[in-house]
Amino acid sequence: MIRVAAVGDLHVGSDAVAAWREALAPVSHTADLLLLAGDLTRSGTLEDAAALLEVLAPISIPIAAVLGNHDFHAGHPARIAAQLERAGVAVLEGSSARYEIASLAVGVAGSKGFGGGFEGACGSDFGEPEMKAFIRYTQSLADGLEAALAGLECDVRIALLHYSPISDTLQGERLEIFPFLGSHLLGRAIDRAGADLVLHGHAHAGSEYGTTQSGIRVRNVAQPVIRRAYKLYCFASGVGRTADLPREAEGGCSS
Repeated sequence: MIRVAAVGDLHVGSDAVAAWREALAPVSHTADLLLLAGDLTRSGTLEDAAALLEVLAPISIPIAAVLGNHDFHAGHPARIAAQLERAGVAVLEGSSARYEIASLAVGVAGSKGFGGGFEGACGSDFGEPEMKAFIRYTQSLADGLEAALAGLECDVRIALLHYSPISDTLQGERLEIFPFLGSHLLGRAIDRAGADLVLHGHAHAGSEYGTTQSGIRVRNVAQPVIRRAYKLYCFASGVGRTADLPREAEGGCSS
């Protein structure tokens, strides 16, 4: 059995280092892998990035992450990603990481994602250049995510995002801002490539549970939604691809 811990929207700044270090302290003992679903920093400054590295330094299990809109705000996303990579964190954007854990091969494909809305109430690649650029940007990220997922050969495939691929996990947010919280293009990409679990953040007032159109489980792990330092997901080995996918744990994972 493997245990995957996930959380998004840490919004780490220099004044939050001690609190987050304490909150994440148990993760190296309770999980085999930590996934971070974007908005790792408060406003994407290099000072915030330094604080984030302090928070993550004691963690001894592998970490994979995507960036969020907050991490882009100050204009240093590439530098933040590079600093995290040097610290051993796999920062994913149209790319994947593969881990061998407890006889299972676990693959994580990631993208920040972007907005655009959902079927019946979405933007389209039509009209003004600005609207075309908006939707084409989302489509390019969705295409990268799909390729990364499809290229994984492993027992467990997890899609890691910041923006949501479905509207289910946005319930509780104002309907008017759904186009800025995610896009159906991401959900379509995941359904075409296939995954065992999808994790995202961003929607602080959203809902935790949802599924894609093909029935793939989606979980909003934004910290204000899960209301804890991280959520655990447990995968048990079976015949061929994994069976019993996934079990969600309030505390630990039982065998």
